[in-house]
Amino acid sequence: MPTLADLAELVRAPAALSVPGDVVAGAAAAGSLDRRTPGLAAASVLLYWAGMAGNDWADRRLDAVERPERPIPSGRVAPEVALGLAVGLTAAGVGLAAAVGGRRAAAVAVPLATAVWGYDLRAKNTAAGPAVMAACRGLDVLLGATGGRLSRAVPAAVTVAAHTWTVTALSRREVDGADMALPLRTLAGTALVAAGAGRPPATTGPARTGDRPALAALPALLATWYAARYGAAQARVVVDPSAGRVRAAVGAGITGLPALQGALTARAGAGLLGVAVAAAAPLARRLARKVSPT
Repeated sequence: MPTLADLAELVRAPAALSVPGDVVAGAAAAGSLDRRTPGLAAASVLLYWAGMAGNDWADRRLDAVERPERPIPSGRVAPEVALGLAVGLTAAGVGLAAAVGGRRAAAVAVPLATAVWGYDLRAKNTAAGPAVMAACRGLDVLLGATGGRLSRAVPAAVTVAAHTWTVTALSRREVDGADMALPLRTLAGTALVAAGAGRPPATTGPARTGDRPALAALPALLATWYAARYGAAQARVVVDPSAGRVRAAVGAGITGLPALQGALTARAGAGLLGVAVAAAAPLARRLARKVSPT
């Protein structure tokens, strides 16, 4: 039987700290931060873990060659256990989203789960892989917005999706390393993402900044924090495009995402909540030293 540590490695448990911020950013943008938000965030985490377990199950033969230390090829987790866990977590995630958010949440959770499995089973090793993974994250943001005006959360969803595209594009070169052109493209994408997330809100004043106009500077500060860490990791890949540098950049993109989510949350008017979301970034980095997020 696998240990909890084995299962935590299978689902990349620390990387789940990058997930609730999707839902929070979506809810803030849609004006629907309420008692449903924590439940939708929990559903999002379950679906993320399902995707990680399903990913390793789908990659079990390739990992036996390229990453034999992973839980399945090393024999610590049986393939059928990983598959069963992925299916169970998917059902639990969709069920929780429906129970908490009703039909509107289910209408997003089902396509989200479908996209997750589609990435694991079909798209991952194709040219469509980064786009499908980006769609997963975009839908995750919209899941949080299902209690309000969904259209208002579309810009936040696109921003998170664009970030995810850069991380996924880099992750495809984790084993063999990259050429210089790839990190240059993803670095340009990161600059655009940060610029969009750090823009001042369309409407300033107490209604948008939680009755504290000074919080209006938070989106720019948090977006700069996000860009500085993730951008620096990509810049190191430009200089040295080895597999180790690429993996480090992918890890920085995963663990740095809460800072971007925090910027989007603050831009929607929930400044202090945005800071709380961004605070997950250093914690995720610390935990990633024990369990790899990639």
